[in-house]
Amino acid sequence: MADVVDQDQHWLLNCLSATLDPNHEVRCFAEASLNQASLQPGFGTALSKVAANKELAMGLRQLAAVLLKQFVKKHWQEGEDTFEPPVVSSHEKVVIREILLLALDDSHKKICTAISMAVASIAEYDWPDFWPDLLPFLLRLISDQANLNGVYGAMRCLALLSADLDDKIVPTLVHALFPCLLTIVSSPQIYDAYIRSKAFSIVYSCTSILGTMSGVYKTETSTMILPMLKPWMAQFSSILEVPVQSENPDDWGIRMEVLKCMNKFVQNFSSLIGSEFEEVLRSLWNTFISSLRVYERSSIDGTEDSYDGRYDSDGVEKSLDSFVIQMFELLLTIVGNTRLGKVVVANVKELVYYTISFLQMTEQQVHTWSLDANQFISDEDDANYSCRISGALLLEEIVHSYGDEGILAIIDAVRQQYTECQSRKAAGNARWWKVREATLFALSFISEQLLEAEDSGLVASGFQHLVEQIITEDSLIGSHEYPFLHARIFTSVAKFSSMLSSGVLEHFLYAAVKAITMDVPPPMKVGACRALCQLLPETKNEITQPQMLGLFSSLSELLSQASDETLHMVLETLQAAIKAGHESSTFVEPIISPVILNLWALHISDPFISSDALEVLEAIKSIPGCLHPLVSRILPYVGSILSKPQEQADGLVAGSLDLVAMLLKNAPVDVARAIYDVCFDATIRIVLQSDDHSEIQNATECLAAFISEGRQEVLAWGTNSESTMRSLLEIASRLLDPTLESSGSLFVGSYILQLILHLPSQMAVHIRDLVAAVVRRMQSAQIAALRSSLLVVFARLVHMSAPNVGQFIDLLISIPAEGHDNSLAYVMSEWTKQQGEIQGAYQIKVTTSALALLLSSSHAELAKLSVPGHLIKSGEGITTRSKSKSAPDQWIMLPLPTKIVALLADTLIEIQEQVLAGDDEDDDWEEVQTGDDVENDQEFISSLSAAASGKPTYEHLEAIAKAFNEDQEDQYEDNLLSIADPLNQINLANYLTDFFGNLYQNDRQLFDNICQSLTQAQRNAIQMVLRR
Repeated sequence: MADVVDQDQHWLLNCLSATLDPNHEVRCFAEASLNQASLQPGFGTALSKVAANKELAMGLRQLAAVLLKQFVKKHWQEGEDTFEPPVVSSHEKVVIREILLLALDDSHKKICTAISMAVASIAEYDWPDFWPDLLPFLLRLISDQANLNGVYGAMRCLALLSADLDDKIVPTLVHALFPCLLTIVSSPQIYDAYIRSKAFSIVYSCTSILGTMSGVYKTETSTMILPMLKPWMAQFSSILEVPVQSENPDDWGIRMEVLKCMNKFVQNFSSLIGSEFEEVLRSLWNTFISSLRVYERSSIDGTEDSYDGRYDSDGVEKSLDSFVIQMFELLLTIVGNTRLGKVVVANVKELVYYTISFLQMTEQQVHTWSLDANQFISDEDDANYSCRISGALLLEEIVHSYGDEGILAIIDAVRQQYTECQSRKAAGNARWWKVREATLFALSFISEQLLEAEDSGLVASGFQHLVEQIITEDSLIGSHEYPFLHARIFTSVAKFSSMLSSGVLEHFLYAAVKAITMDVPPPMKVGACRALCQLLPETKNEITQPQMLGLFSSLSELLSQASDETLHMVLETLQAAIKAGHESSTFVEPIISPVILNLWALHISDPFISSDALEVLEAIKSIPGCLHPLVSRILPYVGSILSKPQEQADGLVAGSLDLVAMLLKNAPVDVARAIYDVCFDATIRIVLQSDDHSEIQNATECLAAFISEGRQEVLAWGTNSESTMRSLLEIASRLLDPTLESSGSLFVGSYILQLILHLPSQMAVHIRDLVAAVVRRMQSAQIAALRSSLLVVFARLVHMSAPNVGQFIDLLISIPAEGHDNSLAYVMSEWTKQQGEIQGAYQIKVTTSALALLLSSSHAELAKLSVPGHLIKSGEGITTRSKSKSAPDQWIMLPLPTKIVALLADTLIEIQEQVLAGDDEDDDWEEVQTGDDVENDQEFISSLSAAASGKPTYEHLEAIAKAFNEDQEDQYEDNLLSIADPLNQINLANYLTDFFGNLYQNDRQLFDNICQSLTQAQRNAIQMVLRR
């Protein structure tokens, strides 16, 4: 083969050169020729020889190495996802591996890197099983101090290999490798910063794997790592004790690798670290303090190079910021460690003091945020990772780990920074405002914890005075000179509004309104908007009203100038202003609505901005006197869109349906009727004809809202009630069609519930067909949320059939279900699997109580059914993918009555656990049941049965019922159901207590048999309520 390769060498070199030719046709022909040659034996060897040939041009050699790496991925290992035939022969693999290893000591760094990457790609398949001599060769190479090129190549190769190590290789590697690496990092006079950095990065990778292993093999890993801790800690200390150097990314880079290694040692082996930690901590402190001085000059003042956004040849960031972030990450880990954090607590005030100094805005941030308000808002809202954010997270961890002591340290450090800042300001220091802004940023970042401490009395009244002093001190300085300080002051006022005096709040409310109306820099307007969003809802009407007209005018003007993030913030502020003005804001509808409606249409493809605009319109709608003019303004617009949906821009139809649903929400009958006249028929057509899932979903919600608001009257609004009812049934048929994608049917459950709740007599005759269609839709559903919503329909039908629940069970038995004996078997299997995943207070009440009703029916068929109970644990150890394929999940099958009792007991456990956790929310589960609702239920189930049952009340259980009162106020679908359905009055804890009491009294044998199959926790929960 060597002769063939030699003969083809010239051809290959010409081909490689041609791939670099500026002529497109020449390049394409050369690439095609190389691709064809790659299918011939010896091609990989030929590439290896070119890459290793030091007589050739470096560009060609580098290209050959890159192509070799690609060749290996395609042809080295059969069975891999990237494999393409033919496979490289075993003999050729040996030749390629030998050539590459001998080329690792090349004097060109780029060639070393390219060859190392080729070696690593082969090692991914062959090492250690088929390439056992790889590691010994690399270890010999890094131990040869006379061949630094070889050391470089071997270290580069090991660094690449270490990223893909596993728990089998690392234990054998550490004993041989770590001593060699220790020699390298401790010999700066021999090895340069790059090689030493790579040594630390290899230690980091290995330590990460050992840390993962320590969870299972704690003793073995501890034994392995313990002898290495002291010498490595000594090296960490020796590097960190030297002050950080300015404009030296090599120095920052090696320190960053040290910090990463230390972080892993602390995370995984803190219990093994002894007295040497205090020495390392002293060195770390030297690095921390000296790096602040460098950071101030390089990043905050911008007088030195911070190497921001630059990377080394391996793609590793070498900026000062990345080093400082890594330092904060280590400090955060140390503070959060229960054992090592105690060493820091004595100096926590100093740690906070210097951390605040790191939070100062950099010159780059000032420049970027001054030019782009959107970026300023985005960075603030999303907390994009930076030195500033990582330092603030450290302060948060100090509060979390040190509690009261940490909070007091932060307040003391803030007071010291404030005093020193006053002196700098008086002395004319140009950077004084950055320190002040950083201090306020730090306070705002942990405002929740500080306010909690203030409420509990931990923080003395002097804290309120300190905060007010800081924010008022500079409120009169020039806005154009210090816009970011003004912005931070406004934001801080919003964060601490609950503790500031009314006089201070009023002052800043006026200042914020003034800032909105004046020509001030964008950052200041951003801060003003944030303050108004917080202050307006909490301010008395007599204070806000005189400002409203000017504020609305200015905000409307801002809307025309804003974009992206800024637009979101202005809309949020506008919404707060409308709600604050409320009854006296009737004048806003003709001023604001046209602007917002136009904005909504322009940004309909942006779900965030269009949603914000919709919320503003909803706020206008809620103002007394504004609903009718708003509806009159919107209806002609959306009516024309919905009547010709095919002609509209993407998203406009779905968005218009959202708009209609918003108008229908809690609308009086005359408004609902007016909307019906314009939109109902078009909405029906959209569901029946559209293929757009968003349009179908939103149209389904609109129709559910029409039924909810109009009830029986909705049938009389059209020209023919029978035709309207037929249309509603056609909608149900389309949405329940098993061939419709699940996403389109997502809200069919809510729609059907509205039909059976508000049009009971019309739906009663269709009950069998409805149940069969719901079963078919459930069986074809690909989305769990859709299946859950349809289970709520079955649960509601169970309630409607009471007290003759058995008749409904018989109905399910009589309806076939594919793959099951009947629909009862399918529905109960699915129900018992999904019950724990059902969301929403109303849905949980209805489904849980329905399960109890089913079991209370004592129907003979229930005991004949078995459903999945719980998972059988197979084998020991970690479940790998291969294990899961060979041994799929197996379930214990339980009789249906036992599974139902277990689910009800689990509900009791959840309630009781939340009570123990101290849930003190008000119990607003109890809803008033109207006579009309009761009549509707009775009418609907006249073909089956009717029922009513009393619920016992217990003081304790009324308290624990709060646990299931989930906050659903902002979910319109849930509101439609919970308000309209009398079942929402159920106190679930009382209901379950009643159920278990009756089961215990009336069927003791069944109760005892079931309890034998329950867990101890489930039995305890039942026993607790039985004792009540």
